Amino acid sequence: NYPFCTIEPNVGVVAVPDPRLDKLAEMYEPDKKTPAVIEFVDIAGLVKGASQGAGLGNKFLENIRRTDAIVHVVRCFDDENIMHVVADASQNVPVDPLGDIETIDLELIMADLEMVNRRVEKATKATKGDKKFLHEAEVFKALAEHLNAGKSARTFDCGDDRAIVETADLLSLKPIIYAANMDEEGFAHYEDNKYFGLVRDLAAKEGAQVLPICAKLEQDIAELDDPEERAMFLEDLGIEKSGLDRLIQCSYDLLGLISFLTYGKDECRAWTIRKGTKAPQAAGKIHSDIERGFIRAETINFDEMMACGSVAAAKEKGLLRSEGKDYVVKDGDMIYFRFN
Repeated sequence: NYPFCTIEPNVGVVAVPDPRLDKLAEMYEPDKKTPAVIEFVDIAGLVKGASQGAGLGNKFLENIRRTDAIVHVVRCFDDENIMHVVADASQNVPVDPLGDIETIDLELIMADLEMVNRRVEKATKATKGDKKFLHEAEVFKALAEHLNAGKSARTFDCGDDRAIVETADLLSLKPIIYAANMDEEGFAHYEDNKYFGLVRDLAAKEGAQVLPICAKLEQDIAELDDPEERAMFLEDLGIEKSGLDRLIQCSYDLLGLISFLTYGKDECRAWTIRKGTKAPQAAGKIHSDIERGFIRAETINFDEMMACGSVAAAKEKGLLRSEGKDYVVKDGDMIYFRFN
């Protein structure tokens, strides 16, 4: 029972689990193993009226604005000892996952509506000097109507005008994962959990992801330092991966991110790039000089390498490719960059 105990956002930088990197480290025994990372920002919950400054208000909307995606932790368990946080903390009200989601969504939508109305105004003024802004004004007017109906920007059918909509930096346009937080009993049979079912059905309508978790179990898992002990604990629970590992992977996919790998005695490392990144820009992740002087990328995918047993064996079979500046890097590519 700690409403608004998070005043400043808490930032956690976590390693992206990658068995491929672990295998490379086993093979090369490098001085250093560096995983890809993802940053989570824990922002306090919003209450009704946040867009007008209620609770911790606009400050938290601003914190959300700086993120690439939203993980919305939704309460999906009953416990009379833990109050359901609402604006009036003196009242205990029933658990209501859909109502909670709607409260947050509406605050994000209200903040977006203000932003979109400003864009309509700006584009309308600009049309007096240049008619090309007419279409932009029309797009934002249609979006304002959509938001006014209590619908998020994510569900706005913008077709070819998505690039215009994205210039507005809207909160309710951000991709979302609903983390359905259950107690241990509810999590053990989450498919039958009525609250989880409600969140899952809503996520399906929105094209969002939903992740069943139990924060209490995650706390217990986090307290186990020994990897073997942790693995045994997960096995006893009948789950393959911790909720945190599943959330990291889910977030990585949601943001359209992939990893490429560099390898050697000095360091084995996973690098984060967006899907569709070409080889020189991937090289730029390592160092801008490598991007500037890019000559070629000597590439083999991790799975191909494993099938051969080593990079040397793959090279003998002619599977190590020399790729130029138009090569689009794939997830799991092992790359050695040649540069001037």
